Amino acid sequence: MARSSTALLLVLSFVLMIAFADVAQGYNKLRPQDCKPRCTYRCSATSHKKPCMFFCQKCCAKCLCVPAGVYGNKQSCSCYNNWKTQEGKPKCP
Repeated sequence: MARSSTALLLVLSFVLMIAFADVAQGYNKLRPQDCKPRCTYRCSATSHKKPCMFFCQKCCAKCLCVPAGVYGNKQSCSCYNNWKTQEGKPKCP
């Protein structure tokens, strides 16, 4: 009885781990129509709104992800974080 309970608990834990991994991964996946509102918030604190919005929307269209907040947090969206200019600087705000 103890052995079957342990096996059941192990299987249940594994299933929950997979389910939560899918939820966490899907959190950053936006629909294209979600880009403008997310970028509007992302660029709300800058004095350079026009270029910020241009590049944020370009990055969002490619990555379907915009990091949370108005600055930083790029690690939550690897595509957004890793896209660089020819000079090696970050392309996405």
